[in-house]
Amino acid sequence: MEQALPYRWDLLLRYRFIECIALWEGRLTTRHLVETFGIGRQQASKDINTYNRSVAPDNLRYDKFLKGYEPNAHFKPTVTQGLAEEYLQLLANRSELHRTFSSVALPHANTEVLEPPIRPVSPELLRPLLQAAREQQRLEVDYVSLNNPSREGRIIAPHTLVWTGLRWHVRGWCEQNQGFRDFVLSRFRGIPELLGEATQHSDDDHDWHKMIELVLKPDPRLSDAQQDVVATDFGMTDGYLNVHVRARLANYLLQLLNVHTGDPLADPKAQQVVIANRTAVAAWLF
Repeated sequence: MEQALPYRWDLLLRYRFIECIALWEGRLTTRHLVETFGIGRQQASKDINTYNRSVAPDNLRYDKFLKGYEPNAHFKPTVTQGLAEEYLQLLANRSELHRTFSSVALPHANTEVLEPPIRPVSPELLRPLLQAAREQQRLEVDYVSLNNPSREGRIIAPHTLVWTGLRWHVRGWCEQNQGFRDFVLSRFRGIPELLGEATQHSDDDHDWHKMIELVLKPDPRLSDAQQDVVATDFGMTDGYLNVHVRARLANYLLQLLNVHTGDPLADPKAQQVVIANRTAVAAWLF
């Protein structure tokens, strides 16, 4: 059983937030706490000072040029595990901090939540990626893929981190391919090097901003009774489910819903749901 920490639940959340932001963004200010927890600036300052004095002595130091706190060289996670997943899930759902920090003692009897395996991402990788996205900068980093498992240098201009429900990737301009691509975070290698202002930005990624409608329905090969079961499972109306999604994220959503995008499976019970408007959205499927 995990050892209970000697802090009130609300304070523990804020201390973990302080540690998480400082470690992964490399800069923490009172504004982070004020905007996230709805507390006053004086209370936020007190929380940071208490964290640095009593919870994790000297983990942080104030930098007058950054106008905020940054991790010391000997920074050691104390109230978090120091995993990228904690910060990334914080990005995914700031309004539900208890899902970000799994060790917070919340009532969970009679429930069980499956979580995908954690994919390793280091602070040294994530910080410059986030900085480049915020400041619209280019960066150079090594990348591997199944098609090219050897480390290959890439210059990219990231603009958005994306959680697909199974893994994290970053969307950005790739100078090698002269186009916007998705890069899986756990496939970056080495430490990125910032190269200055990007020439391609999020506004130039037209496919990213394009919204499409996916229309899903039960596999027509199922019996009427079976189709009713599937329609109820998915909350369909009159046998259809209409989902609006970014065009470039459509395939990830279908994978998450276990909707097969290739040739029909032999067993309709294994497939259950099909895309009713496949022709209209075929360009976005892979």
